[in-house]
Amino acid sequence: MHYVILGAAESGVGAALLAQAKGHTVFVSDKSPIQERYKEKLTRAGIPFEENQHTMEEVLKADEVVKSPGIPEKAPVIQALRTQNTPIISEIELAGRYTQAKCICITGTNGKTTTTLLTYHLLKEAGMNVGLAGNVGYSLAEQILEDKHEYYVVELSSFQLDDTYEFQPWVSVLLNITPDHLDRYGYSLESYAQAKLRITQTQDSEQYFIYNADDETIQRYFPAALRPVIQLPFSLHRRPDFQLAGYYTHEDCLCTNLVPGMGLDGEEVSVANSPLIGQHNRQNMLAAVLCARIAGLSAEQIEAGLATFRNADHRLQAVGEIGGATFINDSKATNVEAAWYALDGIRQPIIWIAGGTDKGNDYSTLIPLAQSKVKALICLGVDNEKLKANFSGVVPYLEETQSVTEAVRRAAELAAPGDVVLLSPACASFDLFRNYEDRGRQFAAAVAELQNG
Repeated sequence: MHYVILGAAESGVGAALLAQAKGHTVFVSDKSPIQERYKEKLTRAGIPFEENQHTMEEVLKADEVVKSPGIPEKAPVIQALRTQNTPIISEIELAGRYTQAKCICITGTNGKTTTTLLTYHLLKEAGMNVGLAGNVGYSLAEQILEDKHEYYVVELSSFQLDDTYEFQPWVSVLLNITPDHLDRYGYSLESYAQAKLRITQTQDSEQYFIYNADDETIQRYFPAALRPVIQLPFSLHRRPDFQLAGYYTHEDCLCTNLVPGMGLDGEEVSVANSPLIGQHNRQNMLAAVLCARIAGLSAEQIEAGLATFRNADHRLQAVGEIGGATFINDSKATNVEAAWYALDGIRQPIIWIAGGTDKGNDYSTLIPLAQSKVKALICLGVDNEKLKANFSGVVPYLEETQSVTEAVRRAAELAAPGDVVLLSPACASFDLFRNYEDRGRQFAAAVAELQNG
């Protein structure tokens, strides 16, 4: 077959290399400039490519197209391919054709990176032969060139799921569904939910679907009675209306039961030594622990892995201590919901650093938390008027700055031993920083500088 790969970043180049290795001819086309490292991979493999354009004459020669998840359905190149009925698939779909490995696939609007990294960490620490792939930044297709792993833990966005048809996860996980990327789905929450639920569309009675029983949108759109898959719902609490596979018996202990409803006792796992903070991370841990239990890990192996896990940067990441106050970098919290999780999850008094580019935020849900937990709010942004309007009179002290170094210095002065200084902006970063990673790195560097005197 002749493959055309649209998009030449991680997933596209991985797909191109795999398709060629399986004996197909390949042409790669990217409308944007291609990064040098990807050009080198394609050149080394002798795969022809173009950048800064789609030559339609070449693209329309494809027997099948592998599309980058970033290309929307309404793009002219996709519409042209649809007109001539050319099959369009994702890199994940292609990769699934060439492996017998067991794939643990994780999706959700929030928390999927943390859950993916934690699941991978638990399995790897237990000595399992496992790879990490998908939306975390590693091409599944490229890893399947060698296919040396028995298991893959794969983070999947809705965009990656959109073009899957036969791909069959061994374990699928759906953490939550809240409105996001609705411009790609006709501004329809139902369409977005159905995209997420594609993760379980091909699963059968020998495979597992782990999902959050506390999420109303999942409940609304998942036709549970119609699916043959082994269903393993989880919740933060025991629930009489659900035969749960996982729930918390108390704050630091969860219970798992892979055959819910059979009257068997579950196995308890302590999460007391996990560094993860907040209610959403308690859900993420439940999902990851259920994956680990399905893979055969014991409670002792899981507890050991939880204690040594370190989350991805900028997600409720402890970056230092000054004067007995802990500094936490949650720069990834670019929306109100993420900031809510951070404020809700921290038990100590908080010096809160927030602000940036407002995305039409409604801060009303944060006001009760700020009222009960926040000692001071430092607004770090070019325009802080909306934050000031919402939180003046709510928090005891409020000031503003456009310098992350000044924000850290003032937070250290305002904090008492035992307090938490929390960077959880609830806003995008583009007013003062290149992106949320840049904001988080600058925050961590300012903390380190102050620590060192």
